[in-house]
Amino acid sequence: MQIPFNPSERSSLGIEWELQLVDVKTRELTSGAVDILDEISPAGDDELPKAKLELMQSTVEVITGICQTVSEAQQDLAQTVRVVAAAAEKRGLALMCAGTHPFTDWNSQLISPKERYSQLVEDMQWLARRLQIFGVHVHVGVRSSDKVMPIVNALQQYIPHFLALSASSPYWTGDDTGLASARSKVFESLPTAGLPYQLADWDEFEVYMETLISAGAIDTISEVWWDIRPHPDFGTVELRICDGIPTLDEIGAVAAIAQCLVEQFDRELDRGYTLPAPKTWIVRENKWRAARFGLDADIVVDDKGTVRPVREAISDLVEELMPTAKRLDCVEQLEFVLQILEVGASYQRQRDVAKENDGDLTAVVDSLVGEMRNGLKPA
Repeated sequence: MQIPFNPSERSSLGIEWELQLVDVKTRELTSGAVDILDEISPAGDDELPKAKLELMQSTVEVITGICQTVSEAQQDLAQTVRVVAAAAEKRGLALMCAGTHPFTDWNSQLISPKERYSQLVEDMQWLARRLQIFGVHVHVGVRSSDKVMPIVNALQQYIPHFLALSASSPYWTGDDTGLASARSKVFESLPTAGLPYQLADWDEFEVYMETLISAGAIDTISEVWWDIRPHPDFGTVELRICDGIPTLDEIGAVAAIAQCLVEQFDRELDRGYTLPAPKTWIVRENKWRAARFGLDADIVVDDKGTVRPVREAISDLVEELMPTAKRLDCVEQLEFVLQILEVGASYQRQRDVAKENDGDLTAVVDSLVGEMRNGLKPA
């Protein structure tokens, strides 16, 4: 089976941001995506190119075009969000983003009227019906299929960095899960989601996909929802590990890390280097630690079991990537990573708000709506 890879311009960027629609009075997740998209879509079009339905009708996904810089991607997202927010406001709805809604029961949600979503629910049953989760996906362009799998493998070392920074789902249907990212555990329950397999090259990727299709495990390769995966049609490496992110500044921070890492790996391959691929057990352990402890995790850094705080690893990574960030014009966004370390990731901020309000999770929703509108307050 041949899977054509459409090469992209080096380090081009695209971002997908899954937004929650919440009722301004009840703060519950509320259906409205179908009507909102009908209103804002051009006449005769099913969907606005940069705003789309997702699995549940309480979600609108906003998508950038092909961008060259993180700043351009942020501006692209902001423009679409303004349009969606205005249409939502007419219906008594507000926008926010986090990996999960703090208290809405997934049983109350309506599935979007698309055949592929109906088929997903039919195939996966309870696993799909409870996918009341929200994420941010970052695409970075790669010029050759020969580079894709080595880059996917090398990026797995940084899964805990991305997850700890973006972790925003401590609550599930009104309960504190004790996790920083409940979303990541819910999503990886799907049989083709979670950590990617380490495949040596594009030929091996094609053989693996052909095997899954022949076995009836998937119908198309788009049904493989790895935390990091190749996207042949777009010609990108797609990072899907991040929880839903409340603010554009935080999106810019994780996008800057993603773009810089892929650019750095691409250059190293050009120089003839072999990219490092971490051991599978280390990747799995570190993902769990980031999901459980977020920015307070100690991650495994070598085959001997040596650990170090993920905060230190993230700070060192920012310093390491700074020369690349200067070339890619995303220094400001990369430096914002350090501000997240200072003010806390979303899961920490949400718990702080709940504590300040005697456990009232409607206050958490209000804080997330406020962050979406006004950005992240300094420490």
